[in-house]
Amino acid sequence: MFGQISLDVILLFMLYGVGTATAAGACLYLLLRRANAFAPEVTSPVRLRRWTAAFFAVLAIGHLWYLPAAVLTDEDFTVCMLVGGLLDCVTVIPLVTVLLLCMLQDRQRPLWPVGVMTAPLVVLMVAGIVNRSEAYMPMVSGYLLLLGIGLIAYMVRAVRQYGRWLRNNYADLEHKEVWQTFVVLAVIVLMFGYYEGGDGSIAYAYIVQVCGIVLIGHMLWRVETLSDLSITQPLTIKIPEDDGEHQSSDGESPLPDGDSQPNDNSQPSDDVYQSDALSDATYEQIGTLLKRHCEETRLYLRHGLTLAQLAQAIGTNRTYLGLYFSRQNTTYNNYINDLRILHFVSLYREAVAAQRDVTAQQLAEKSGYRAYKTFSLAFKQRMGQSVKDWISVEER
Repeated sequence: MFGQISLDVILLFMLYGVGTATAAGACLYLLLRRANAFAPEVTSPVRLRRWTAAFFAVLAIGHLWYLPAAVLTDEDFTVCMLVGGLLDCVTVIPLVTVLLLCMLQDRQRPLWPVGVMTAPLVVLMVAGIVNRSEAYMPMVSGYLLLLGIGLIAYMVRAVRQYGRWLRNNYADLEHKEVWQTFVVLAVIVLMFGYYEGGDGSIAYAYIVQVCGIVLIGHMLWRVETLSDLSITQPLTIKIPEDDGEHQSSDGESPLPDGDSQPNDNSQPSDDVYQSDALSDATYEQIGTLLKRHCEETRLYLRHGLTLAQLAQAIGTNRTYLGLYFSRQNTTYNNYINDLRILHFVSLYREAVAAQRDVTAQQLAEKSGYRAYKTFSLAFKQRMGQSVKDWISVEER
């Protein structure tokens, strides 16, 4: 019997086994290991780790529910493939969508719409199984295509909103952005639609298995390197005492302090930052406080400084501070980066004047950047040219 099996099929079954073992191992790793192997300094979201582990478990089990088809023929084979497709529709698609939503940490989105959008697929697949026919598959493929396009359109908007939220609240974006993973998962969603209506060739089967293994590796890396933004670290510096400028004429502070915000992990959305809600007096006072407590003390050089921490340092809250930056037509991220870039320029010119040998990487680290790539992008955005080109001009 086994002598009649071609080498291509044997290799496919071996690849099938590798994919199953990889998915199962990744699932157990996320469930049992507490610390991160890829980025030990990063604490990843527990909720995302658990949903990703569930996704890996489904991938591993999903390799098994198609195996009976290898020994079935004709009508039984069709039913087996339809059952496998039904199980894929009620597991893989919802979990991919949930993973995308869990990566967006600006707010916790409801998950019930995922079940609603999956229901038509379940109805069509069940109808096919009951009738033991593939007549409904064109409708399944069409719905999957529409579902993929709709999901991608929604996620493009949500990821852009998430990016604005990051720049409004965080100075350092390392281990926080997710657009790369969105692109990968968008491709996977479209590939899944093709998978359901695939031609069944051996080359196609190879491609699907290789893509699955690549997806597991990428998702494992993404979960390990994505910071949990619900964990807020208190600012461990002494907040300077006010000298009277913080007080209004009637002796009461016009700025609510950092403790006036609810003590939770929720963050204000973009809609909160309407600059016309900030009075002129408060606007000018926040500018004075930023200069005194952030710029003069060089607090902007602190790694991982958040909007909430800066608000605490100057004696206000993050909503007022967000309103201030909105009125300035900038973001918190741009404000901190501008100060850091100007600090870099100052350090470089001081080093040149003193004839000290320094590298841009060394000065970038002293200017508050953990990653040189992040500094390089911020520098080009602020100065309009690359670091190398700017240094060449300075040396003339």
